[in-house]
Amino acid sequence: MNIVSPIRRLLHCDADLYRTIRLEALAANPEAFGASFEAENLHPVDWFAGRLTASNVFGAFRDNELAGVAGFYIEQSPKMAHKAKLWGMYVRPGARRSGIGRRLVGAILEAASARAELIQLNVTRGNEAAHRLYASLGFVQYGLEVNALKHDGRYYDEILMARGLTQSPEKSPP
Repeated sequence: MNIVSPIRRLLHCDADLYRTIRLEALAANPEAFGASFEAENLHPVDWFAGRLTASNVFGAFRDNELAGVAGFYIEQSPKMAHKAKLWGMYVRPGARRSGIGRRLVGAILEAASARAELIQLNVTRGNEAAHRLYASLGFVQYGLEVNALKHDGRYYDEILMARGLTQSPEKSPP
């Protein structure tokens, strides 16, 4: 039926659902995350519940299933507290190309704009779908971190992107 409910911040009570999708993301796309499946799989549900309580993690539900997640944090240093970082973005394969990723990023932009002026993210070079999504939402590349991640003996570069939080979340296509 594909009923899409609004994006919402995940709560302590969503920890089991969050743990499942987070571990799925880490296992399916290890090149896209700084964390590893092996390390996070060792943590109990309570650890994930604590992460949800202390973080800003949003979830998209489809047919009562958690179909995608994304989070953000605000830098803590007083000199960097004007910046936010989008992290942990993952949409399950069956929910891709449905607008869920766009809606998740939109929710992050709205929530972060109340507390920051700029938001940054890293996207693995070669992940063209994610790169296009972020660019369509106004993110621009400002750098490239070569060999940013290493998994199974292979290096992955990360494209560094940012956008101001005072602009509209939707950018007209070029």
